[in-house]
Amino acid sequence: MTDGTVLETIALGQQWQTIDPFLFCVHHLDAYPSANEFLGPDAPLHARDLGMDFSGADGWSMYHGSVVPGFPQHPHRGFETVTLVRRGLIDHSDSLGATARFGGGDVQWLTAGAGVVHSEMFPLLDREGPNPLELFQIWLNLPAADKMADPYFTMLWNEDIPRLEVGTGTAVTLVAGELDGRRPPAPPPDSWASRPESDLAIWVVSMDDGGEWDLPAATGADTVRVLYVFDGAGLRVDGEAVGPSTGAVIRADHDVRLAADGGATEALLLQGRPIGEPVAQYGPFVMNDHAGVEQAFADYRRTGFGGWPWPTDDPDHGPDRGRFARHVDGRVEEPAG
Repeated sequence: MTDGTVLETIALGQQWQTIDPFLFCVHHLDAYPSANEFLGPDAPLHARDLGMDFSGADGWSMYHGSVVPGFPQHPHRGFETVTLVRRGLIDHSDSLGATARFGGGDVQWLTAGAGVVHSEMFPLLDREGPNPLELFQIWLNLPAADKMADPYFTMLWNEDIPRLEVGTGTAVTLVAGELDGRRPPAPPPDSWASRPESDLAIWVVSMDDGGEWDLPAATGADTVRVLYVFDGAGLRVDGEAVGPSTGAVIRADHDVRLAADGGATEALLLQGRPIGEPVAQYGPFVMNDHAGVEQAFADYRRTGFGGWPWPTDDPDHGPDRGRFARHVDGRVEEPAG
């Protein structure tokens, strides 16, 4: 710890350490090869531990997928997932009956609340060239009062997400949280982010070589900020170097000068006022105590959180479907772009 702007630094692995109200953040970066006819990688899979392949062999993993990479059906309760796809696609299906294909800057925001089952598959569509995938998945906690809220699925399409040119050679993408009078699409109604007092922000800061920007002070006196430098040369934060693949807990009570340090740099900012409640987590369930986790397991065994309405555990949307979302009420939405 220091008395300066940078309070603490954190080395980044695949799963990043976060601070209340965030539970964790994962940065998936997979250099998938060309696709086969089944939307999977056109490469041998026999040496991989299919169903549990987090090897990163040859620059990519199958994760829990056996044909298409990704995460077949699995349950959640008590928190939210915010999934920002920078490159590649995700095919989503859930126990609510909602389904979607999204990517290329789109964000899916899913309130698990009382319980939802979903799958997240990574279809590979290009049979001639590589199929790179890059995404962040952020787990955002829910207060005790909202842990059993109705599940809620929404899409924030790339075309609707503000991107602001600020400072010198700097662009900021707003997934959540207002900046310079610009607001992104609204988060789900029961999200911690939907409360003005949460002071919550999820921003991607992209700086050219020589870029500079004064990050404005947060509004909450106890707001916590973490900058994760995930690509490029690094940052200087009020003059202090924060190298690549490093997270920095920084003071939020005053403006902070950010400067690219020797080359173009990108960082993810996660900001918010802590919920300040006990956290009991076991796998996909996040409650306030062990009894709540046990109840989640019991409810899932009994109800399946509504059951799984799809014919397979790992549905995909085929080789030709564009980006879309089919909501619980049957409404079909397609982005404007």
